[in-house]
Amino acid sequence: MSIELWALFGAMVLGLIHLTAASFTFKAQVGNAYSVGARDEELRPKGVAGRLDRAQRNFLETFAVFAAAVLMLEMLGRSGGWLSVAGAVVYLAGRLLFLPLYAAGVPWFRTFSWNIATAGLVMVMIAIVWTP
Repeated sequence: MSIELWALFGAMVLGLIHLTAASFTFKAQVGNAYSVGARDEELRPKGVAGRLDRAQRNFLETFAVFAAAVLMLEMLGRSGGWLSVAGAVVYLAGRLLFLPLYAAGVPWFRTFSWNIATAGLVMVMIAIVWTP
């Protein structure tokens, strides 16, 4: 399995971590009765639960693009180049940093980690059409 596919697998695991963290912190905030009920009253997560919910939504905004890019690399036989490998690793590293930084409410470093992840995503996308 290529490094890019391993990074995609890591991003999939990270997606489940995002989902679990957002879900459990919200459940702790609103209680079992709400989380297992019909949720007719729309409660919004606050504090850490709100930050984890927003971090999850932010992750989902780029994950599909990353997954498609990695799968295109594999389909075209272009994985394994330095640009795609570095891009996949940089994307995953930036995303791994993003979650705890967002949960802790750290503004500048959180944005920097998002920029790192986005740069990695762009590198992977460039590798689809241009492999040096």
